[in-house]
Amino acid sequence: MTPNNTSTAYRTYVMCVLLIVYTLNFIDRQIVGILAIPIKADLGLNDTELGMLGGLAFALFYTGLGIPVAMLADRRSRTWIMTIALTLWSAMTAVCGLAQNFSQLFLARLGVGVGEAGGVAPAYSIIADYFPSHQRARALSVYSFGVPIGSALGIIFGGLIASHIDWRYAFFAVGIAGILIAPLFKLTVKEPPRGQFDDIKVATAPVSLSQILKVLAGKPSFWTMSLGASASSMMGYGAFFWLPSFLVRSFEMSLLDASLFFGATMLVGGIAGIWLGGLLADKLGTNNRGAYATVPGVAFLITVPLYALAILSSNLTLTFFALLLPIALSLAWLGPVISAMQHIVKPHMRATTSAIFLFINNLIGLGVGTLLIGYISDTLQARFGDDSLRYAILSGSSFYLLAAALMFVSAKRLARDWES
Repeated sequence: MTPNNTSTAYRTYVMCVLLIVYTLNFIDRQIVGILAIPIKADLGLNDTELGMLGGLAFALFYTGLGIPVAMLADRRSRTWIMTIALTLWSAMTAVCGLAQNFSQLFLARLGVGVGEAGGVAPAYSIIADYFPSHQRARALSVYSFGVPIGSALGIIFGGLIASHIDWRYAFFAVGIAGILIAPLFKLTVKEPPRGQFDDIKVATAPVSLSQILKVLAGKPSFWTMSLGASASSMMGYGAFFWLPSFLVRSFEMSLLDASLFFGATMLVGGIAGIWLGGLLADKLGTNNRGAYATVPGVAFLITVPLYALAILSSNLTLTFFALLLPIALSLAWLGPVISAMQHIVKPHMRATTSAIFLFINNLIGLGVGTLLIGYISDTLQARFGDDSLRYAILSGSSFYLLAAALMFVSAKRLARDWES
């Protein structure tokens, strides 16, 4: 029997399945962060090379292929595209466990990025067609729980496997899990009608990339919000990748203890911050569209001093509680910004617009952030020893100031750029 695509029960089910897939997406994406320590020792790598594995290797094809895959998703079955993507990135994650040197692991991570290029933008578009306008920021916030849940599970699970067995088995296990979930996703998640909750006409003719870029050229808020999110992601991706190593080096924690410590802060702080950001944006944005940018801007400003407190502290207990707040606030942008991206274009352009946003955000944030912090750490190694990573992460927190400024600029124009 075909389920009612608009019933509350079925929409809740779809959201749960999408969340599981996104969680797997982030486990596969972030697991290198906790495995960096045994990988570094086993393969003889430096921090710059680890930064390339955690960011650049993944981002190269993830960002480049995201746009053409999303254009296909605006014209064809989004659920089929996500099923193929999930299978591919999971298989390549398993292949990472076979790598014997930096080059092999780099190529395997490229493959993970190829698969994940089809995993996120189509999901944004599906959610926008399952939930009405006034619920989308919260719905997209729930979907974005995959970021902290996936990161936390990747860190904790990776730490457990690496501590008790071998880092390679962590890649095998999470890769196989994704392959098993793929058929369940395709068989139970139905393709929703495009724009079914929107009061605007959905075009049936294909739209070219140049046409979409022409539309976005007249939407300044798209570009400033994309650059603001990118600035925050430089520190976000970078810190999330390097914080486990920081805990081991600066606090002399074991790999397992570091994974449990950071996993807990990601899970608690991340979920709280993402939900609060979406809730505030939906509440305040009803009468003020600029709130979808203002809420993240304020969060970014508060994040900077809190990160400094957490990173400079020599007390582990203080560091734990001090990290909860900046992690929460640094992720509060996800629901509001992603929701705004669905509203500044018409439904048949949403997946491609999301992919263009993800291209900018991940090329700059993921591609540069992790590598930059690793490079700064290597540069400071001679002066600060094991604490070099502490000051590299601290320097990265300044990107939140730039992110806040760009969000405040976006708020002034967002209402005029709003489509639905």
